[in-house]
Amino acid sequence: MPEPNHPAEYWRPLDDGRVECELCPHRCRIADGDAGICSTRTNEGGELFATEYGRTCSLAIDPIEKKPLYHFHPGDDVLSIGVNGCNFKCLGCQNFHISREKAPTEYVAPDAMIELAVSRGSPGIAYTYTEPLIWFEYIRDCMKLGNEQGVYGVIVSNGYIEVEPLEELTTVLGAANIDVKSIRDDFYKKYCGARLEPVLRTCGTLKEKGIHLEVTNLLITDMNDSEEDVTDLVTRIAENLGRDTPVHFSRYFPYQEMDAPPTPVHRMLRAKEIAERELYYVYLGNVGGVGGADTTCPECANLLVERAGYSTKVVGITDDGKCNDCGRTVDFVL
Repeated sequence: MPEPNHPAEYWRPLDDGRVECELCPHRCRIADGDAGICSTRTNEGGELFATEYGRTCSLAIDPIEKKPLYHFHPGDDVLSIGVNGCNFKCLGCQNFHISREKAPTEYVAPDAMIELAVSRGSPGIAYTYTEPLIWFEYIRDCMKLGNEQGVYGVIVSNGYIEVEPLEELTTVLGAANIDVKSIRDDFYKKYCGARLEPVLRTCGTLKEKGIHLEVTNLLITDMNDSEEDVTDLVTRIAENLGRDTPVHFSRYFPYQEMDAPPTPVHRMLRAKEIAERELYYVYLGNVGGVGGADTTCPECANLLVERAGYSTKVVGITDDGKCNDCGRTVDFVL
C-alpha cells in the first residue's frame, strides 16, 4: 500500500489558508484542497504535501543514450522511471498521457527502487519521461540512497526549479540533460506557459556545481529553427556553459496540438553546422540516415565513440579519459 501523502518541502503558509509553493518559478499559490500547476503538490488543511511521492507511472530499462546523455557512462543501460504531472503545458507534448493525464501508478519506496535497480543490473536511475523536478523529495531521497550503494542518478528535465532546491539536489545528482526549448522568452510564454531565464539559470548552476550537463533543443519548423535562433542559442551556451557542453538538436514531428510539418532535414544539418563553429560536441536526434551521432576528438578528429541507433561503442578513449590518438583530455564521465 502507498504511504500517506508525503510532506512537501520548499513552501510557506499564507494568511488566508493558501500556501505558496517555492519549488519552481511558478510560485503557485494554492488554496486548501487544490494542487499546483504540476498536479503533484497539494494543499491539505494549510499544509503542502507531495502527493505523488514514490508513485511511479512509468518504468523501463533504457540505454542512457536515449535520454539523451552521450558523455556520461556511455553504453550503460539504466532503470528509467517517471511520475504523473508536469509544471509545463507544452503544446505537442510527446508524453501527454502522463504529463497532463493520470496513468495508473505503483508506489515504490526509495529503498525498494534502489534494490530494483541493483537487481536488474542497472548502474544508475534516470528520472525522466515527464518532469522529474516536480518529484523533488522522492528523487533526492532515491539519489541519496543510490549514491550509498553505487547507483548514480540522472535527470532529464525542463530545468524549471528555484535555486535553493536545485542546489540541494546537486549534492546527490550525477548528471542532467536540460531541454532548452528555445532561446526566446516569448516562445516559452506562448508554447510552454513558462519563462526562459530560470531554465538558463538552472543550466548555469549545474555547471558551477560540477554536475555533468548536456542540453537538448527540439527544433520545430518555423517556430525556433531559424539560423538566428540556433546561432543565439549556441552562442549563449558557449559563452555561459562552455564549449565542452554537449548539445543535441532533436527533430520535431507533429503531435497533439502541434501540426507544423516535420522539421526539414536540411535545417537540422544546418543547425549542426552552425553549432560546430562554437561547440565541440553537437549531435542530431530523430534524423535517420544522415549521421550526427558519433563523437570525434575536438583536437584531431579521431573517432572516440561510435553510435548506431542506441548501440554504443567506445573506440578512441583511454581508461583515463583521453583521446587515444593525440592525448587530449576529452569531456566524458566514464
